[in-house]
This record gives sequence, C-alpha cells and structure tokens, in this order.
Amino acid sequence: MSSYTYNIFCDESCHLENDTSNVMLLGAIMCKESNKKKHYEFIRQLKMNHGMSSWNEIKWVKVSQNKCGFYDDLLSYFFKSDDLQFRVIVMNKTKLNHREHGNTHDTWYYHMYYYLLEPLVNVYGNNVKYKVFLDIKDTNGGRKIEELATVLRRKKGVRVQEAIDIKQIRSHESELLQLNDLLIGAVGYYHRGLYNGEGSSASKNHIVFSIINKYGINFGKTTPRLEEKFNLFLWKPREV
Repeated sequence: MSSYTYNIFCDESCHLENDTSNVMLLGAIMCKESNKKKHYEFIRQLKMNHGMSSWNEIKWVKVSQNKCGFYDDLLSYFFKSDDLQFRVIVMNKTKLNHREHGNTHDTWYYHMYYYLLEPLVNVYGNNVKYKVFLDIKDTNGGRKIEELATVLRRKKGVRVQEAIDIKQIRSHESELLQLNDLLIGAVGYYHRGLYNGEGSSASKNHIVFSIINKYGINFGKTTPRLEEKFNLFLWKPREV
C-alpha cells in the first residue's frame, strides 16, 4: 500500500488570555507534501504577476486595497485546488472559566490545538504520516512543541510518535502558512464584528465578502466535522 506524507501549516490569532481581543482563532492548511513545491511556486508567481516581489509576505495585517486583484486570484487558487484543505477553530474567550474546569489557559490552549488537528490526522488511515509546522512567534517555540506533543499523545486515536512530526517554521518561508494567516484573518475579522463595521477596511471587507458570497462559506455556522475544503468549528465551552 502506498504511503503518503501530508504537511499541515498551523497559525493562531490572539491566543493570549488577556489581550485586546475577545476572540481567539487557531487555523491550519493541509496538503500532500509532494504538492507543496507546486503550491509555493504558483503563489510566488502570482505575486509577481501582480507586481509584487515573489518573497513579499502575505499577512492579514498588511492587506491593502491596491492588492485586491491578487487576493481574488489567491482565493480562486485555494478554492479550485483539490489538494488544499483549511480548518479553523473560533473561540470566544469571554466564555472561558479555566478554574471551574480545573484548567490553566495554557492547558486549554493545547487542548484546542488537539481539536484543530484531530479531524485532519485521523482521516487517511495508518499508512499516512504528517508533518505539522507551527509558526514561530517567540522564544517559547520549543516548549510549545513539547507541550502539544504531550497533549496529542494523551488523546486517544492520534498516532503522534509514529505518524506526526511537529516542527517550527517562519512564516516568510512558507506561502501556505501565509495563506493560512489570510484565511484566519478573514474569519477573525468577521467574528470580532469588524466586517462592514464603522471605520472598517474596504480591502478586508472585500476578502470576507468574497469568501462568504462568491464561495458560499457561512462564517456563522460550524461545518460538518469532516468537511474538507473550508472546515469551520465554532467552539463553545462545556456548560457546568
């Protein structure tokens, strides 16, 4: 039986317990490792087609009106590519009560990463391996990898030691991590109530509008658990 390796590129938004946002997001883009180079090369060429450097980093915080044509083409590529899958979890941090559930914010954070990854890594059978790439945010990356691996090992059904390799990567090195950042940013913009709000960004509104209306994605509703293209999970804390 053939063996495959999948790459999963993970990123997060507003993951700290006490920051300026009530909404936290974790997102991942997955593709076959054998197709990664093809995706990188296409997106780099797309940047140049729109007058950008091939090494220009795509980031939600840098979205601008003069690049809307590029974002349209990038979204079109993502939705037309059978190989690319996206999953995002949206969490309202105002609903959290870690003490009542015997958790810390860190413990809860890694459990959420499990919920992000679990549907992705338990679909294709025992002959599949996964390389998980985490965006380097700070000097705590090594501990982050260890803690995440520990939580995954404890969860039934996730074959971490045999099948999952977790590494760090810098976002400017990976076009798929950059695409992940853009998609997470769009979902977060909607759930923070900024979409079409007073003083909102026309270019960011354009991206959110395109995903919702052109591609038929409902940002306000959890998708089926095994939805492959654009998988959205609106997490709610357990009632006590």
